[in-house]
Amino acid sequence: MTNIPTPDICDDYPDVEILEPLLVNFGGLEAFHGPVRTVKCFEDNSLVKQAVDEPGDGAVLVVDAGGSTRCAMLGDMLAEKAAGNGWAGVIMYGCVRDVDELAETELGIQALAAHPRRSEKRGEGQRDIPVTFAGVTISPGQWLYADNNGVLIAERQLPLG
Repeated sequence: MTNIPTPDICDDYPDVEILEPLLVNFGGLEAFHGPVRTVKCFEDNSLVKQAVDEPGDGAVLVVDAGGSTRCAMLGDMLAEKAAGNGWAGVIMYGCVRDVDELAETELGIQALAAHPRRSEKRGEGQRDIPVTFAGVTISPGQWLYADNNGVLIAERQLPLG
């Protein structure tokens, strides 16, 4: 499936939800889409690591990291693992690091900002639950479409192209 620009998706499907424009592109793929899987955690990326270690099957990992700007929740090693395991992208309501390497990784990555400090590893958090940030509640099984124009959430896969 080709990547259709999010403005065109908005024109064709006015009922899609649009995340507030908080996120910046850091990945090697500027446009990406797929079914949503979620992680909710705060300054502990143990469940992010667990998720990207699993087959992604073209899904987008949506991480509600509480909007923390005190540490990074994704770096080059986890991004490489995600790309190698077939994830389409990662949406991080938090920070990332190793941004030069992320830009070379075949993975869509959008996050709030860059931060050099790594997160804790306490095994805390939740997976596959609805998460809310940027004005939208995002649930596993919905579809996410992202590019340099923004991030959209649809209830189902949209017939594009």
